[in-house]
Amino acid sequence: MNKEIITGILAYGMSGKVFHAPFINAHPGFKLHAITERNHKQAATNYPEIISYDTIEETINDPAIELIIINTPNFTHFNYATQALNAGKHILVEKPLTATVAEAMELFKLSEQTGKKIFFYQNRRWDSDFSAVRDVVQSGRLGKLNEVHFRYDRYRTAIGPKTFKEEPYAASGLMYDLGPHLLDQAISLFGKPDMFHKITGKNRKGTKVDDYFSIHLGYPNSVNVFVHANLLLVDPLPAFVLHGENGSLHKKRSDTQEEQLLKGMKLTEVGYGIELPGSEGKLTLIDDEGNRTVEEVASLAGSYLPLFDAIYESIINDAAYPVSQEQVLIQLEILEAP
Repeated sequence: MNKEIITGILAYGMSGKVFHAPFINAHPGFKLHAITERNHKQAATNYPEIISYDTIEETINDPAIELIIINTPNFTHFNYATQALNAGKHILVEKPLTATVAEAMELFKLSEQTGKKIFFYQNRRWDSDFSAVRDVVQSGRLGKLNEVHFRYDRYRTAIGPKTFKEEPYAASGLMYDLGPHLLDQAISLFGKPDMFHKITGKNRKGTKVDDYFSIHLGYPNSVNVFVHANLLLVDPLPAFVLHGENGSLHKKRSDTQEEQLLKGMKLTEVGYGIELPGSEGKLTLIDDEGNRTVEEVASLAGSYLPLFDAIYESIINDAAYPVSQEQVLIQLEILEAP
């Protein structure tokens, strides 16, 4: 790679430290140039040559920067994306892109006017567990699917300290936090649903935002897909359950990347992205004679580097980015619906 894309990150909280800086720094096609650190200056510990700006505006307006990563609170995405596009930068925006379809359409129009690209950070497409599920679906071994469940559950009784998630701002609550992950996985596999129905709930004491949701996505040929998330699930169910005419697949949520990165593990270390033993999926198949077979489904190593590969190829060679505007609009239509 002869060209380095000069990159700036708008925040150095958990997402900046874990999901962005390590990958930009490790990828030969990018140069990590600047990070916004309004209060605590920590980035130089890991990235000694970094420029640490005090304000987001300084980062956006740095003339050297070509790509801005917008990893700020959800309700700020539209404003900062608008500023960065107008400043002549490509942008990578964390989920959700915006709070509404209308805001997304404005950004797409501005992207065309400025000639700068918008990329969507849907990293869970590159989780090891989802990759294993996708491979089984695409193999056709389950036959025609009839019922599919994707879950993302946690047990957190306390109201979290991040007010932008817990106060009724635009795009707050569990629906806008975990919904984009689950919906993107479903849409990437099955496309746009013919119909959808949403249920939300508020179950934690004192919560001001939804902390439970279930969405039914209806597809042609009686394929029913359900995505769920719950912040009060003590004993988590399998994250992926799929039933088809030829069998069933059960797979727990087992991608290790986030946990490893939080502990400071490097992408180059042995074992990065490898699921723990006992995390294999369970594939139960039945043949025409009614004979059942059960086999383990192992996962390949997870890695978010291919997401950054795709961004590089799109900027340098105008290759198509795997998460499309159409897919993001489908997602936002569902998230925004009452």
